Amino acid sequence: MLSEQSSTPLYRQIAHWLEGEILAGRLQEGDKAPSQYQLAEQFHINPATAGKGITALLQEDILYKQRGLGTFIAPGAYHAVLERRRSDTLQRYVRELVEEAAYLEVPIDEVEAMIRHEAEKKERDS
Repeated sequence: MLSEQSSTPLYRQIAHWLEGEILAGRLQEGDKAPSQYQLAEQFHINPATAGKGITALLQEDILYKQRGLGTFIAPGAYHAVLERRRSDTLQRYVRELVEEAAYLEVPIDEVEAMIRHEAEKKERDS
């Protein structure tokens, strides 16, 4: 799951994993989030690194703390993560795709047709 060879810092990978759990519905609004110690044990990392991933999501209002009770999934977390992933991740992929298509001299209408084809295939397989 986590990769020490990745250019993405481990704490960001932890935050990304937690976001994935939220998007998959395994962690829902109001649920208690795993503690830094649980994450450290699960991923065999330093608890401080796991804590840094949790802090990143606290600062983004994806998680919130209740004194003496722990850290929880914030109201609206699913939609906040979904919107950010849509804008950040998909925008990056589209930018890279357009750049690569230009480099390979693939016309934009051909790229659009490829995307439509893959989307239709995905829809049929669902």
